[in-house]
Amino acid sequence: MALSFFALVAAIAIGIGLGGLAAHLRPARGPVLAAANVGRVIPSLAVLTFVLPVLGVGFWPAVVALTLLGIPPIAINTDLGFRGVAAAAIDAARGMGMTPWQILKRVSWPLALPVIFTGIRTATIEIVASATLAAFIGAGGLGEYILQGLANFDQRYLLVGAVGVSVLALVAEALLALTGRRLQGEAR
Repeated sequence: MALSFFALVAAIAIGIGLGGLAAHLRPARGPVLAAANVGRVIPSLAVLTFVLPVLGVGFWPAVVALTLLGIPPIAINTDLGFRGVAAAAIDAARGMGMTPWQILKRVSWPLALPVIFTGIRTATIEIVASATLAAFIGAGGLGEYILQGLANFDQRYLLVGAVGVSVLALVAEALLALTGRRLQGEAR
């Protein structure tokens, strides 16, 4: 759980930063979105394997790998969210004399937040599911039970790992869905 939490926090910080950069700085849009799209198609186990020779094994290399997996959906949705804000709303804010910072804080961010949150929700499920695979690089977690169950042909360990990660993913999805509905209600 700590593995997923640290990776998600880092992915949110980096993904929103990159997505905001892509949305507001036209020359950055192409490279950021291209890198994010490439990142989305690389399988989770491949990312974990790429990190292994560079950072070694353990908890923090797994956090780095999971962060890399979480960044693309957040960056893409942040870009979409900010670019989806109606130009009329921005023009109206300018007409009212708002500064660029006030427009970002009071107009763009609240209107883009539901779309950004959808990216965070996708990244959360991706990270929780992939954290199971992090046991392959010695990060521990529920994946250890699955590996131990496979190695010893012991279904009890397999069930503990599989049920544990499933419950964690379902609880995270339910909480995020509830939060997403509240955000969409507030944005209207």
